[in-house]
Amino acid sequence: MTEILFYHLTESTLEEALPALLEKSVERGWKAVVQAGSEERRDALDAALWTFRDDSFLAHATDAEPHAPENPVLLTTGPQNGNDAQIRFLVDGADAPDLAGYERAVFMFDGHDEEQLRKARESWKRLRQESHTVTYWQQSADRRWERKA
Repeated sequence: MTEILFYHLTESTLEEALPALLEKSVERGWKAVVQAGSEERRDALDAALWTFRDDSFLAHATDAEPHAPENPVLLTTGPQNGNDAQIRFLVDGADAPDLAGYERAVFMFDGHDEEQLRKARESWKRLRQESHTVTYWQQSADRRWERKA
């Protein structure tokens, strides 16, 4: 069964937090797909991943690019798993597709955005009712992830 994690952003932006999680996923040998709520947001994340740190390169592509499936990180707005990823990140309140084929699914949401909070709560309740094992992580003041539930 898919391990499902909820990451509540309280101290940093998605653009600040997501790259490190993607790097850890790729270091594990996993491919990752990141599902954003809109094409504009997908493209903004694409730009952020090119510049998030001077000493790092995270190979990635958007689903609009011809060689996207060959990349370890794929940015999308749809439910497809275009690069056969083991982990799926859902950001900005993106609607979850069937998560059965993934090792892990990570819902990342901005704690300062009421709509994202509402959607995260709905997803949490639905997934728990479906008997999934879910964990909830929140950022501490020093931006570390602390398990809360």
